[in-house]
Amino acid sequence: MKKPIVFTSEREMPPMAVSLADMGHNRTGGWRYLRPIYLEKIAPCKNACPVGNDIPRILSLVSEGRYEDAWRLFRETSPLPGVCGRVCYHPCESFCNRKNFDEALSIAAIERFVADACFELEDKIPERPKRSEKIAVVGSGPAGLACAYFLAKDGYAVTVFEAASQPGGMLRLGIPSYRLPRDVLDREIELIAHWGVEFRTNTTIGHDLSIERLWEQHDAVFIATGAHRGRALNIPGEEFALQGLEFLKAVNAGQAVSVGTRVLIIGGGNTAMDCARTALRLGAQPLVVYRRMREEMPAIAEEVEEAEHEGVQFEFLAAPVAIRRLNGKLEVECIRMRLGEPDASGRRRPIPIPGSEFVLRADSVLKAVGEEPDLSFLSEHLETSEGIVIERAHGVLERAGIFIGGDAQTGPSTVAQAIRSGKEAAQAIKSFLRGERPPKPHKLEEALRINFHYFTHAPRVSTPQLPISERITNFVETKRAISGAQARAEASRCFSCGVCNNCDNCWVFCPDAAITHTNGTYRIDYDFCKGCGVCAEECPRNVISLVEEEL
Repeated sequence: MKKPIVFTSEREMPPMAVSLADMGHNRTGGWRYLRPIYLEKIAPCKNACPVGNDIPRILSLVSEGRYEDAWRLFRETSPLPGVCGRVCYHPCESFCNRKNFDEALSIAAIERFVADACFELEDKIPERPKRSEKIAVVGSGPAGLACAYFLAKDGYAVTVFEAASQPGGMLRLGIPSYRLPRDVLDREIELIAHWGVEFRTNTTIGHDLSIERLWEQHDAVFIATGAHRGRALNIPGEEFALQGLEFLKAVNAGQAVSVGTRVLIIGGGNTAMDCARTALRLGAQPLVVYRRMREEMPAIAEEVEEAEHEGVQFEFLAAPVAIRRLNGKLEVECIRMRLGEPDASGRRRPIPIPGSEFVLRADSVLKAVGEEPDLSFLSEHLETSEGIVIERAHGVLERAGIFIGGDAQTGPSTVAQAIRSGKEAAQAIKSFLRGERPPKPHKLEEALRINFHYFTHAPRVSTPQLPISERITNFVETKRAISGAQARAEASRCFSCGVCNNCDNCWVFCPDAAITHTNGTYRIDYDFCKGCGVCAEECPRNVISLVEEEL
């Protein structure tokens, strides 16, 4: 260590305060009461993603043109990036820190681009232990597919039982092809099958095979039958209305469906929007009747906006009270509503206005007021041939190796949330078979404080779409993929919140030279760090945190 400079007279001293020598002799770390630490945090987008996609690192790969690596990273957390890139409601974008600077990233468009760019690629299936346990998955919707995929990746023998003639569940039966092309769905199901998952279609549990028999033949059972039973309106003449979901299933199956010219859709959820936009493509004039205002609609806002742009009409603050058939047409008597105080859903309660009845006439009425699970095949008591009896209570079922997830457990939800449920079920089943407790998820701190001064404004990429005049006459996919150049530019807009990218700001700005940078990592010499916090303040991505010094 160098010796300190000693002045013999005032004339030897410099005219201003300036360091003329190494201050290594002065260990100023003892002044510190706050300690800076390097701690990567979870980006808000990743924290909001139900399936847990590592969005910042995926976007970093895309920005470098490494699409295959990005695709494989997607598939570490989700078997359906092509599906989610099209139909996910992308909550990640709602929580993107960039929205507070200019516009949130178009993460869904990038996910769809990556999946499409890697459409012909196969998974690299490594050697893995082949386990003896057999697992049955009932239902091949997003929850069932995810559960099967993550179990198969761990070497388990998985058989998926599906009542329909093709796997996919609500992805195939409920989502119109203008939102989700069937070749995309088929391809991603094919990739799941490559891991050894067996699909048995045209097999209805409770009819073709009892749940007790299934339970006896397998070491664990996952029930993911979705929510396919439409809720009732409970009004006179309801029998004249068609279930919206059944209408969608018929159209999606390629059946000839005639709904006439004027179609009323009762409801404000995603099924109602799909019914309205599907009826429009069949040449009808759809009118959505909803008892609240647009702001209270449970449908994804983007779907409501698309329906409006395409020409779907809306009748808000109205609810049907009776349906009558008259001269080959349907008369729907409705009543006006007003909004009162919030109810259990958090939305304002619709209250009928006495004397405000009016009549709407239509050729067809579709009721789309929600769906619920049908678990009638799962009796209150399960009894094996050995006389083992268990109750249907959820916790008891799990202890016996029968798990319920997806919409069958929660009621109608989103594709991403169903995938998450399937992943969690796969982990619970593995823990059950190994006699372990399910691991508790490790919660990371969110990276919320971004230093905007180090970023430049850049516009969000616009997702191309077919012109309205073209899309409303057929079921061709309405949204187009962005280009590779657009995907790279959009991915480059990512702040990489909470992830260090070796920008050197902390090293450059440290007033005590207490930070060193070696082999891509930073080290803080706490003998000299005074805890001033400059490094944390100048870190663009909230990687450095200040914590209280331990005494």
